[in-house]
Amino acid sequence: MTQISKHLSLKECTYSQTAEKLGIVNNNPNKTHIENMKLLAEKVFEPIREHFDMPIKVTSVFRSFNLNQAIKGSITSQHCSGQAMDIDMSNVKGISNKDIFNFIKDNLNFDQLIWEFGNSKEPDWVHVSYTNNVNRKQILKAKRINGKTNYEKY
Repeated sequence: MTQISKHLSLKECTYSQTAEKLGIVNNNPNKTHIENMKLLAEKVFEPIREHFDMPIKVTSVFRSFNLNQAIKGSITSQHCSGQAMDIDMSNVKGISNKDIFNFIKDNLNFDQLIWEFGNSKEPDWVHVSYTNNVNRKQILKAKRINGKTNYEKY
């Protein structure tokens, strides 16, 4: 199994329940995407894993163009370049998505950090991205208004 980092495999980074369900078989990153995922894992994932000293559940990292289109993702999604990950600790005892969000916000460098939906106490999941350029440290909150996703400053 190819490892992206000590605690994150390429298989975890490319797995998609949606792709499986829709029969999208090619969700394969190229060399640049893999390098981006390695940097994301080094700068974001592994520090989270180390801080909380427990497995961290990623639900989405790399998305091919076809997969991103199928889930109606943004055409500029950093998932398509391997520079973003979604983390969901909803079903894990002892740690919450809010804990993950606050740790990233207070301790790590990142490009974008998004409190994805949920409510004022807990996001449904956390989106975080990291680039090899200047990271914006942009913090947003995603909300659905009339069935459409809107982003506001956190």
